[in-house]
Amino acid sequence: MSGERTFDTIVVGGGLQGCSVALHLAREGQRVLIIERDSCGQHASGVNAGGLRRLNRLVEEIPLSIAAQEMWHDIENLTGSDCGFRPTGQVRIAGNTEDLESLEARAQKVQALGYQHEEMISAEGLRRLVPAIGNRGVGALICRGDGFADPALTCLAFRLRAEALGASIRQGVAVTRIEQQSGDWRVYAQDQYFSAPVIVNCAGAWGDRIAAMVGDSSPLQKEALALMVTARTPHFIDPVIGHASRKLSFKQMANGTLVIGGALKAVLTERQDDTLIDFRQMKESAETVCSFFPFLDSLPVVRCWAGIEGMTPDRLPIIGPGKKSAGVFHAYGFSAHGYQLAPIVGKVIADIICKGSAAFDLDAFRIDRFN
Repeated sequence: MSGERTFDTIVVGGGLQGCSVALHLAREGQRVLIIERDSCGQHASGVNAGGLRRLNRLVEEIPLSIAAQEMWHDIENLTGSDCGFRPTGQVRIAGNTEDLESLEARAQKVQALGYQHEEMISAEGLRRLVPAIGNRGVGALICRGDGFADPALTCLAFRLRAEALGASIRQGVAVTRIEQQSGDWRVYAQDQYFSAPVIVNCAGAWGDRIAAMVGDSSPLQKEALALMVTARTPHFIDPVIGHASRKLSFKQMANGTLVIGGALKAVLTERQDDTLIDFRQMKESAETVCSFFPFLDSLPVVRCWAGIEGMTPDRLPIIGPGKKSAGVFHAYGFSAHGYQLAPIVGKVIADIICKGSAAFDLDAFRIDRFN
């Protein structure tokens, strides 16, 4: 980066959202700097489950999610990598009549809004899709174009493409304060400062700290969510599996391992910058998997990990301009479901900055909605 200090836009946070914003801004010819406290993709962006779902989205997110999934189906043209994208579909299994009624109500609600991406399948249809489930499911809600990708590979691909387009990145540098001077924003990072007329806050679980530096505020709670991966087992399933009422999300990777999650909480350390695995949560999730697929009960778990997520009270992200000052934009608080949205969020923020508007109504995501 040499000694350059002045940019068109400074992005605070080098996770997937930040790298996506930088990529899209660089495509528009902007001089962009990403400032990342640790390493790009080190936190939730690079260690999540990799699920790409429109299935069961909060309804306010559905337009963004549909647009994002279209971008995922063309992700190699955007990033130069397939990011490990696999459009296997996603299903939410009903284990009993109550579950089934809940899923049917969801399908009817989404279809009443004019969307057709979620549909019910019968118990027989579920068995055809997932033969190994036998008679242990009474039906399911399915979204056939959904799937999963590789989070670490995705973060790397977005970062490398942003850099190839001219974006600069400073890693291992923490932002300590932000102030306005002569119409520009001056971002102080340890013993240096950088200036730009526009800053974008993509600081993830620490986004509220950056927002406070520019006069904005929002409630944000950190949560550590855990995953585990098993030893390899012969292929038996294609779609990503979730459950209507139990904590469950799992998929089988190409190498035969299973990645198992489902909003399993780990423990935040006192500093709230590191995590400890809660093996009681792991046990509960493993038991849920085995209740549907008993032949997995002796399959070893080989690794567990957790990432730190920023959770808003309504579980909707904060996307759009700041409230207090011009030249400030936010994209954080994705509440454990931002991975799939990243391609479109980067484009939306870049469109507002470069073109003055975006093709989506962002009112539900404004930062001042909690005031």
